[in-house]
Amino acid sequence: MTRGDARELAVHLIYSQTFTGDEPEQLVAARLEKNYYEKLAVENEVYAERPRGAQRAYIDSVVTGVINRMDELNAIIGQFSIGWDVSRISRLARTIMQLAIFEIQNVADVPTGVAVSEAVRLAKKYDGGDTGAFVNGILGAYARSLNSEEE
Repeated sequence: MTRGDARELAVHLIYSQTFTGDEPEQLVAARLEKNYYEKLAVENEVYAERPRGAQRAYIDSVVTGVINRMDELNAIIGQFSIGWDVSRISRLARTIMQLAIFEIQNVADVPTGVAVSEAVRLAKKYDGGDTGAFVNGILGAYARSLNSEEE
């Protein structure tokens, strides 16, 4: 499994948690359970291979991190989504941006540009080109704010 596939799977897990309210550890364990996971493979190619090793650790880390810091991540999204109330942004777009911001802040081996471009890719795949542009605008503004803080 590639990191991109693991990221996409993490988006699915975080998104589903917004409906179920499950604890992150229970959610990951249940969704990655072998029999359940194999059933999902017929619905989406990202489920063709179960995550192991580094990709499983990445999924565990980001799913737990995003869910536990959702309010903080939404506040950042709200700060950079000028003219948009965060509650009006689709759950999927919010989830994708939450993950990207979490990666930028907490996953050392994911460069900021990769987190942003992967978020745009996922937004376009699941929610269309307009959402990809919207996600790019918000995450781009966030990334620029980090660069200006460093200078």
